[in-house]
Amino acid sequence: MQATRQRGAAILMAMLTVVLVATLASAMLWQQWRGVEVESAQRTRVQVAWILTGALDWARLILREDARQGGADYLSETWAVPLAPARLSTFLAAEGGQALVTDDYDTAQAAFLSGQIDDLQARLNVTNLINNGKLDEPSLAAWQRLFNHLNLPDTELQTFTQALLRAQDASTQSPAGSALQPLLPQATADLWWLGLSEHSLQVLQPFITVLPVRTPVNLNTAPAEVLLASVPGLDMASAQALVQARASRHMDTLMDADQLLGKPEIHFDSDAQGVASRFFQVTGRLRMGDVTVQEMSVLQRDGMQVKTLNRTRQRLTSAVPTLQ
Repeated sequence: MQATRQRGAAILMAMLTVVLVATLASAMLWQQWRGVEVESAQRTRVQVAWILTGALDWARLILREDARQGGADYLSETWAVPLAPARLSTFLAAEGGQALVTDDYDTAQAAFLSGQIDDLQARLNVTNLINNGKLDEPSLAAWQRLFNHLNLPDTELQTFTQALLRAQDASTQSPAGSALQPLLPQATADLWWLGLSEHSLQVLQPFITVLPVRTPVNLNTAPAEVLLASVPGLDMASAQALVQARASRHMDTLMDADQLLGKPEIHFDSDAQGVASRFFQVTGRLRMGDVTVQEMSVLQRDGMQVKTLNRTRQRLTSAVPTLQ
């Protein structure tokens, strides 16, 4: 009887040992898998950062070469042509003078790069609303026309502009005196704290921007909605006609704009409208495996110098574990 109990205890101990070993082995395998995934995520993040930085440098080079030619900025120039999604290996093969073989290529590990350069002076600039500490009446009228065209409430515009004025006043005061005042926006996404609703901000997004200095609207690149808002007396039909006319003949001066528009009663103001631009937004999008990352950068071009004002990177989709 005692021998039977001993055998039973031995079997139980053996089973417990097997369970313990299996648990430890599973834990080790999980730790190893997690380490591999974390290392893969880190490697992917570093690769994405370098590639997007290279794409940004490429965009800066394009804008610098465009500045070398001088003149107006318009939508038929090289900088305005978007880059459709292209496999990075295509560029590498082309640079090495080799033919690209894709039959046995692992598409899950392929990297695709796309992007575009947008003219930020094709939009209404929030900074133009304030001039010498006061609301700028011509700019305010332009925003009023844009709000009316987009069927947005006038009360939001009034709330927004008054909050912007308070933020401007607070920026010139001591920190203690401006603690309860709103902050000046640095990007269009910041405008919600100045009184714009989420719906209004979403509708306005393609037509407005926040730049560090006052800027004129580029008549060569602005959409019809911005032209309608920027130019007093212009109706939508005339704005669309100007957009169509500039597609075949861009404007080198405001006199060219007068000729293309063909309406002597409408006058362009060199303070509010122009034909060249200094500020651009570069959007780069990289898809590598299951990860898609988008980076948006604001560039300022002064002559041959092109500098980066800010960069915002966002991961759109990912199947890789998030690193803490």
